[in-house]
Amino acid sequence: MFVPLHDSTPLKVIRFQLVTLTIIALNVVMYLTTGAFNSDQTMAAIASGWGMVPGELLGQLPPVIGYDPVPEPVTLVTYQFLHAGWWHLISNMLFLWVFADNIEDAFGYFAFVLFYLLCGIAGALAHVLMSPASTAPLIGASAAVSGVIGAYMLLYPRARVWILLFFRIPLRISAIWVLGGWFLLQVFSVLTTDQSAEVEVAWWAHIGGFVAGLAITFLLRSRLLVRTSR
Repeated sequence: MFVPLHDSTPLKVIRFQLVTLTIIALNVVMYLTTGAFNSDQTMAAIASGWGMVPGELLGQLPPVIGYDPVPEPVTLVTYQFLHAGWWHLISNMLFLWVFADNIEDAFGYFAFVLFYLLCGIAGALAHVLMSPASTAPLIGASAAVSGVIGAYMLLYPRARVWILLFFRIPLRISAIWVLGGWFLLQVFSVLTTDQSAEVEVAWWAHIGGFVAGLAITFLLRSRLLVRTSR
């Protein structure tokens, strides 16, 4: 529906979004080494081994392709750095580039790393809860990025954000409308998608990550606002 381009919220504590750029770089490098130049068969094996497969995580299924390089609980983290295609990667990294620097600013470097990974784990567990027998690997940074979106909406609801609506119409609009609309789109997609079928987009992972980001930020909101108001 839209892509974010730029926001109006300056950094107040940190001078440089080191963690955000490191996460973006890791995702790009991982895609270049796993998905960009490999065959579909190789990519499927990588996604099955390093991605999070609900049926495997719950011990209901053996490895789908027989490639099992890490213990299943570890895939709750590793899946966050794999992507299925260029647009999957670019869209996630755009959201991360626009919104994550301010959340890193509010949390601080180390706490932001924990926050980001926890949101990704929460999104994966929400996906498992709703699709426990799924054999399709979950990959992508979307759940963790959704947590960042939830945090940004709570901390900076009045921030002005430039977006491309329908990928072609430039608009400058308040974050509460942009990100609130994004979340409602995820809910609408869940309600209108056949949950009995394997789907390409893990909507529940997005919702789980968003709710986790919102909840963690709400619990720490007073401390975060004090930190960024110095």
